[in-house]
Amino acid sequence: MSSDQPHHQMQIRDTTNPLVIVVSGPSGVGKDAILNRMKERKYPFLFVTTVTTRCKRKNENNGEDYHFISFAKFQELLKNNGLLESANVYGNWYGVPKEPVKEALAKGKTTIIKVDVQGAANIKKIIPNAVYIFIKPPSLEELGTRLKQRCTETDSDLSLRLKMAETEMQQIDNFDYAVLNPSNNIERAIQDILCIVTAEKCRVNTKRIIL
Repeated sequence: MSSDQPHHQMQIRDTTNPLVIVVSGPSGVGKDAILNRMKERKYPFLFVTTVTTRCKRKNENNGEDYHFISFAKFQELLKNNGLLESANVYGNWYGVPKEPVKEALAKGKTTIIKVDVQGAANIKKIIPNAVYIFIKPPSLEELGTRLKQRCTETDSDLSLRLKMAETEMQQIDNFDYAVLNPSNNIERAIQDILCIVTAEKCRVNTKRIIL
């Protein structure tokens, strides 16, 4: 089924036990595409927007794809303990703001955080009982094709990202779930994530997340 074909939209059962869902995976695997489609459908989650010091790409919107901030502003957030995690990736700083996550948990709302694999490992030290989902490509060759089609990296950057992806794929055992993002079938990945959320909400023994 292609992503343009009709699909069955799963309803998410709300509970008083909000989750923190951490979505990760190698660069170019399709994390943004998956989450953007979920945002469009207005699923009842808070999608946390990462802050970054890198330059905005031509197809990105400030405040939606990322909060693009100065290095000085980033350092201020770090100093004030305003970031849940931070990492330097390919020479740019990325961080997950803590306050939106705390507010969502207080309101009983499930939060979805998108980070790279290094960021997921950092968050796991702080929130070990969050749900960790690894988005994986059908193959590294397919991942390389997706990165080339994105046309946002130089040849040297592309080579670096593919080498990094090989290392990141080896970290998959540190996650709770692995979700395949097939070519031309983003719906499968979305439905798998929604099934994971539903299953986690139905757990008998859950621990309340406190930040």
